[in-house]
Amino acid sequence: MKRTKVKEVLQTPASGQEVLVKGWVRTKRGNKFVTFIAVNDGSTIHNIQVVADMTLFTDEALKEVTTGASVSVLGSLVQSQGKGQSVEIQARTIEVLGTADPETYPLQKKGHSLEFLREIAHLRPRTNTFGAVLRIRHAMAFAVHQYFNNKGFFYIHTPIITASDAEGAGEMFRVTTLDPVNPPKTETGEVDFSEDFFGKSTNLTVSGQLEGEVTAMALSEIYTFGPTFRAENSNTSRHLAEFWMIEPEMAFYELEDNMDLAEDFLKYLVRYALDNCMDDLQFLNDMYDKELLSRLNFVVENDFQRLTYTEAIDVLVGAKQKFEYKVEWGTDLQSEHERYLVEKHYKKPVILTNYPKDIKSFYMKLNDDGKTVRAMDVLFPGIGEIIGGSQREESYEKLVTRMREMGVPEKEMWWFLDTRRFGTVPHSGFGLGFERLLLFVTGMGNIRDVIPFPRFPKSAEF
Repeated sequence: MKRTKVKEVLQTPASGQEVLVKGWVRTKRGNKFVTFIAVNDGSTIHNIQVVADMTLFTDEALKEVTTGASVSVLGSLVQSQGKGQSVEIQARTIEVLGTADPETYPLQKKGHSLEFLREIAHLRPRTNTFGAVLRIRHAMAFAVHQYFNNKGFFYIHTPIITASDAEGAGEMFRVTTLDPVNPPKTETGEVDFSEDFFGKSTNLTVSGQLEGEVTAMALSEIYTFGPTFRAENSNTSRHLAEFWMIEPEMAFYELEDNMDLAEDFLKYLVRYALDNCMDDLQFLNDMYDKELLSRLNFVVENDFQRLTYTEAIDVLVGAKQKFEYKVEWGTDLQSEHERYLVEKHYKKPVILTNYPKDIKSFYMKLNDDGKTVRAMDVLFPGIGEIIGGSQREESYEKLVTRMREMGVPEKEMWWFLDTRRFGTVPHSGFGLGFERLLLFVTGMGNIRDVIPFPRFPKSAEF
């Protein structure tokens, strides 16, 4: 017989038909007359209840049916006599596929802290919490591709190994085949990267944006969705060393178009989660964050408030609330400032524009005032900045001037500058950290809990 997934079984009307399910035991309880076994195969947060009539089974036969064991169950699908489910399986045969010693299996019925579960990241997908998070993660990834495909964007794979630093931050992981103890040296005593695999110093990418811009100069509207890496020694609930970024780049888009796309994109993703992941969202809402569903609906139902950085500074300076970090024109806003604007002042998502040029990247288009650039950040409740983007500087002369001001090497960026030499156009784009999105959609408090195997300082265990 062909296996049926638990999700499908739970949606099937009971008529005594025979079904075969396979999965892992969540709980087992009973008495001398009947044993109840909750089985889950990851297809849904809900378990299927298996009822074993003890006139058909012996205690010895069910001895190895313990929490964590994998089983194959053949039986009749009947209406459930208990609460919480409409159907159950009256077992005819139960085969243990893989045992799990209850003395050593770490996921028992009692609750476990999220900190403990990070230590066993290879097993935590079997918990309700992480099963829910990973199913939502899949749904959001699918929705990203569906959204851009429906809009005629092209999905571009940008390199993971790169010789450029798109952000100008310099905090990158080096990629090398040179001997780490005795690398070849130049006459001046520096590492001689001309003898390395690529003939130059290379790193893991921090962003696919620059390559995305290049491709948008031919295909008009593209997006990237891939892993990015930051070698920041940050042990916070908002930082990972390896994370995924979604970066659309659009030729012929100005700042207003960029903001329209970002707002529409975020609303689409949140609406998709509400429409397709309600069982998992309801569980996370009930278990971790009682405001989760109302916050998701809040984003879908409200137009985003748009204002300039300068207007935001005026609001913050005039706020009655005291902030830990000082607010004045020219400083980068902290999460507390961003959340005040969203949650207290405007009570809706906010898009800030026209930031001081000195706190933004070299590629952002300079405004006529000479002091600000056409940047935009989208701010969300509970999280602060979720999207960062800008209209890009299309003028070759202005871009070169900004690169020189910020110490970005022109020689190494010749290929990027060519897009401004040959057929330049106004263009825009933004970046959405996928895990930041998932923090918002799931209501989880730590970014290490929305990626299967988190990478952070001193941790690459799994």
